[in-house]
Amino acid sequence: MVAAIRRACPQPEQPDAMVRRSDHADFQTNGILPLAKQAGQQPRDLAVAVVDQLDHGDLLSEVTVASPGFVNITVTDAAVWRQVEQRLADSLLGLGQPEAGSTTVVDYSAPNVAKQMHVGHLRSTVIGDALARLLEALGATVIRQNHLGDWGTQFGMLIQYLDEHPDLDWHRRGDHSPGIDTLDALYRAARAVFDTDTDFADRSRKRVVALQSGDAATVAVWRDLVRTSMEAFNAIYRRLGVSLTDEHLAGESSYNPLLADVVSALVEAGIAVESDGALCVFDDRFTGHEGQPIPLIVRKRDGGFGYAATDLATIRHRAQDLGADRVLYLVDARQSLHFRQVFAAARRAGWLGDDVEVRHVPFGTVLGADGKPFKTRSGGTVALTSLLDAAVDGARAVVADKNPELPAAELDAIAEAAGIGAVKYADLSTARGTDYRFNVDKMVALNGNTGVYLQYAHTRIASILRKSPTGTHAAVHVDLPPHPAERVLALHLDDYSRVLADTVEQLEPHRVATYLFELAKLFSAFYENCPVLSAADSAVRGNRLALTELARRTLSHGLCILGITALERM
Repeated sequence: MVAAIRRACPQPEQPDAMVRRSDHADFQTNGILPLAKQAGQQPRDLAVAVVDQLDHGDLLSEVTVASPGFVNITVTDAAVWRQVEQRLADSLLGLGQPEAGSTTVVDYSAPNVAKQMHVGHLRSTVIGDALARLLEALGATVIRQNHLGDWGTQFGMLIQYLDEHPDLDWHRRGDHSPGIDTLDALYRAARAVFDTDTDFADRSRKRVVALQSGDAATVAVWRDLVRTSMEAFNAIYRRLGVSLTDEHLAGESSYNPLLADVVSALVEAGIAVESDGALCVFDDRFTGHEGQPIPLIVRKRDGGFGYAATDLATIRHRAQDLGADRVLYLVDARQSLHFRQVFAAARRAGWLGDDVEVRHVPFGTVLGADGKPFKTRSGGTVALTSLLDAAVDGARAVVADKNPELPAAELDAIAEAAGIGAVKYADLSTARGTDYRFNVDKMVALNGNTGVYLQYAHTRIASILRKSPTGTHAAVHVDLPPHPAERVLALHLDDYSRVLADTVEQLEPHRVATYLFELAKLFSAFYENCPVLSAADSAVRGNRLALTELARRTLSHGLCILGITALERM
């Protein structure tokens, strides 16, 4: 198509064919419309010229022009079956490795030490992991970074509180560390005193200095807090099926030795200047309502470093030391201005080459079933573990009702996979920038656009293949005319690589979820209209088994990208 466009309208700019699946034909291209405007031609006239330049070969059976300048394309029956055959023969499903040679750093999850992971961490963790998996599937080198909140005033506050309450200080007693829920309660108690007692606040700040100076006793307690917290976080990551481990830790503390040098470099370059006792970066592009410049504070009045200094040290390290071509920050939308300022400052400092892409990937909020901010009855944040437990319990009831004969151990395993998958799919099937409601009953439903529905669809497909006496490796007969349901399913399977490419470009995993839901529906329609195992003709049966296997592999691959278990039985 691109070659035909070039022959019909030779322009210096690279034409974009923009061929997409269509309800009017197998494919449609609208890339001619902008090209015609650029060339000063009528879109329909250019479309006709492009069609005249097309070489149909044995791939195209019909090409027509529709107003105002669309080209509708129908491929041959043989081409449909050849594509199925080629994708089945390829362990990569014909996806290729378009991201090979690139290095992407994905910054996601980032819980805070001594505090439970709550509903606010869900989207960063789940979306970030899906994007990391997707990029790896397409050949990229992915460096996961868990920017743990493990440094700063809050640790001076908590350690000082423990020091002044020896009955609570397990470290001093030589006891085992308490669970994360106990640490969370201690943190809230310390915060309450810090906010109301100025003397305690001053002692806490001095404790921060002791921590930063490497005081042995203070550092020992801090390490215990980090270790205990990571044990809890890792348990949630394992349960969620998230690919973060200790090797991906890149907490705020790891950049502490770099902050002075980062700030000095900004000062020497004239980028950071003193303002009211603090060191700030000003940029004319970032102003307030009255046109006043919004400062990016890299060093506070008291000499302490701000979050901006840490983020600038982080971005310099990722671009220069890790060799990133692309850096993605999975952080909620409220931090948009902060990251725009950090990215701009890093470019002014020369730490980001023109070929390094840095993107803040924001996301919406998880709401309660009533559409209001998700809070406990007392107004606190909802622990992530309680949400997962609720989803697993809901899935258990659904699976037990569908299959009451399941042994208890198998029921528990399936319920866990289905419940966790339901939570992740509800998140990932929602457009990234949109809020959504956490409604367990809807999440675990067997019908509709849910993770449980897709898992069940996979089990049905796997069951068909298990019952096949000839297996799934029958030869594909390209000379058979496909049934309409076979054709639309085959063309949808062929569209998988395009969907993944669009998902990478837009960083929107819901595109994969939408594709998989449509795949499950199309397979159901195919199965209703096209008997597979009972097909009388062996060639027809072979083609349908091939389609069934390709559908199973594609659905399994897509669920894996989303981090959802493709169940064999349910």
